[in-house]
Amino acid sequence: MAPKLLYLITEDWFFFSHFLDRAKAAKRLGYDVVVATRPGSGVDRFREEGFGFIPIEINRRSVNPWAAWCSFWRIFIIYYQERPDLVHHIALKPVLLGTIAAKFAGVKAVVNAPVGMGFLFSSDSRLATLLQPLIRMFLKVVLNAKGIRVVLENHDDLTMLSQLGAISSDRAVLIRGAGVDVTSFFPQPFPVGRCRVLLLARMLGDKGVHEFVAAAKRLRSKGVEADFLLAGEPDPGNPTTISERELRDWHTEGAVQWLGQQGDVSKIINQSHIVCLPSYREGLPKSLIEAMACGRPIVTTDVPGCREVVRDGDNGVLVPAKSVDELAKALETLIGAPSLWASMGKRGRERAEKEFATEIVCAETGTLYRKMVPICG
Repeated sequence: MAPKLLYLITEDWFFFSHFLDRAKAAKRLGYDVVVATRPGSGVDRFREEGFGFIPIEINRRSVNPWAAWCSFWRIFIIYYQERPDLVHHIALKPVLLGTIAAKFAGVKAVVNAPVGMGFLFSSDSRLATLLQPLIRMFLKVVLNAKGIRVVLENHDDLTMLSQLGAISSDRAVLIRGAGVDVTSFFPQPFPVGRCRVLLLARMLGDKGVHEFVAAAKRLRSKGVEADFLLAGEPDPGNPTTISERELRDWHTEGAVQWLGQQGDVSKIINQSHIVCLPSYREGLPKSLIEAMACGRPIVTTDVPGCREVVRDGDNGVLVPAKSVDELAKALETLIGAPSLWASMGKRGRERAEKEFATEIVCAETGTLYRKMVPICG
């Protein structure tokens, strides 16, 4: 009988964008794959891929203890009924609640993937400051239990959790992001005409959207010849989401063009000249490795996750987080130096192929699964 692998994740869209390839690879290895997540538009797709599907609502924004208890109880019931051989928890809340539920339900093997540590570790808000010590304490407990491995996406998170004593070196595994399909994302000639600078992400404050818009306004007022594009939708489940009304107001003002969600990501990247992500913190930003695969130069922030992808002056430019001045300066310099675009893009493409290709990520994840729960026969 095939060992059962169960993914616990809050949103189905995040599973499809970041974990689908790994789940398909696990199924090919011989695992029976089940996904527990909030039912969205992708319910039928789970069945089409041959995955089991279990609906569960986990409120990402809530810090209510009663809501957390109810989520824990639902997770426990799923684990008790499904009896998975291996569970893979994705994001901070599933990691915290799912690990405890797995312990009580008798699940022997657990993979925890905090994926960037979330809003609590990127925000300096009062709520985040109050909760961080409590979360650190819980992480020390849930990440060091028997039968657990912790997947981290960048070296900074690995160092931070090690220094906190939350993980030991024998439990930590570095798997850098979701990977990119380098056959679908590939370089095309830079378009003719005005420079187009693209921010491709969920429309969140933590992605540096406000800084991007402020920098765009500043550069437009100086007469810099460039168009500034926002591609992505608000995320109501995230505390730093930007409202659709604000996005439409920016679009109407003319400083930026808000394009909304894009179905063909490689197309919108290749229609641009520069890709920008002024994020406050990332796990491993998928939009940037996609930009690298398409041979586009990048302007991003010198923060965990982003600096894992971009080497300053090599395949892009790093600037301090939350600094409109430095962001505007870097963008103006790169916009005015088209001779650098191709060389930076070429080096980014080489790194995407060698370090971030989907095949690499799937192979590393499959190796981890087989070490924890071997496939028999």
